Amino acid sequence: MSSNKNVEVGDKISFMSGIQGIVEKINDNSVIVQVTKNNTEHDFEGNKTVVAHKNYEII
Repeated sequence: MSSNKNVEVGDKISFMSGIQGIVEKINDNSVIVQVTKNNTEHDFEGNKTVVAHKNYEII
């Protein structure tokens, strides 16, 4: 059972209280995101990260 919140490649999402990005790939339980805005102390190698479906909001 997939619960992908109707997200599509290219959608902008927000996660971890201040990080925004663009969805590049959708997996069964997560998305791969190109980070575009980071107002936190977190650092992402290559500006990409994996985010579980339950941990983001579509903006």
